Amino acid sequence: MTVTAATDLVGPLTAGPGWADEIRRLARERDAVVLAHNYQRPEIQDVADHTGDSLALSRIAAASDAGTIVFCGVHFMAETAKILAPEKTVLIPDARAGCSLADSISADELREWKSEHPGAVVVSYVNTTAAVKAETNVCCTSSNAVEVVASIPEDLEVLFLPDQFLGAHVKRITGRENLHIWAGECHVHAGINGAELTAQAQADPEADLFVHPECGCATSALYLAGAGAVPAEQVHILSTGGMLDAAKNTTKRSVLVATEVGMLHQLRRANPDVDFRAVNDRASCGYMKMITPGALTRALLEGRDEVHVDLETAERARGAVQRMIEIGRPGGGE
Repeated sequence: MTVTAATDLVGPLTAGPGWADEIRRLARERDAVVLAHNYQRPEIQDVADHTGDSLALSRIAAASDAGTIVFCGVHFMAETAKILAPEKTVLIPDARAGCSLADSISADELREWKSEHPGAVVVSYVNTTAAVKAETNVCCTSSNAVEVVASIPEDLEVLFLPDQFLGAHVKRITGRENLHIWAGECHVHAGINGAELTAQAQADPEADLFVHPECGCATSALYLAGAGAVPAEQVHILSTGGMLDAAKNTTKRSVLVATEVGMLHQLRRANPDVDFRAVNDRASCGYMKMITPGALTRALLEGRDEVHVDLETAERARGAVQRMIEIGRPGGGE
């Protein structure tokens, strides 16, 4: 990814009176649609035209009539929007908003790994850079990773990247022994541990558990269910999109949520009568929170920071995403 980066300060952290109306006015003037990931600050989510996971938002970007996409998320998400909508201008309000998971493997590292396993099929989580997607056979999401891997002939080796916790989940469900997993992680999700989940589940035994498969506690959640410490029907391993669907339909009075804390805003909006609580209330992504009201205002006023993906990389990466969609339901992006 390359960006036209800003060099000045990004602006106020909070939204003042009339800010939302100003953002909507500026978006109309720029022929822009504002997209916000589920982990963004609440005020950014509330002002956006669409809120959701990265893949869903990128598909909205591709289908939108707007000439400019303002992607309030992290850099790989804006890249994916550009890959699927190459003719549009894609802006990210702060070019510094990276991702520890996407950065855990480079295209060079992937090429070296592939050389050690000739003939292997590369399955990359959508939380990867455009350059890594371009070296990938097929992408996956957290909700369809099992389906994607199961579609690959059993005699072929699979290189699964970059998230080790999602990879372990896929290997556990498929039982596939020739699945090799890259040792990458999202530092926020990895920090949500089994001890915290166990303590909270014991303190509120009636609560449902919504656990993202990137979390370090996902194995603990399944262990609690297997050991009978928590009824199996109360444990749900879900993508962010899956969490939102489950939130709308739950009849529980309380739900313990293991993912980045920004997701709580959407869950509470979906079902205000339920007490949604973070398993770890410190699980906040500093990169996501770099998209401030000031940064979004500046992006619309000045057209910064623009995201570019070279045409060859974009074409190869687009093929990996398209192959995932052809396999079946693309599911939630994260």
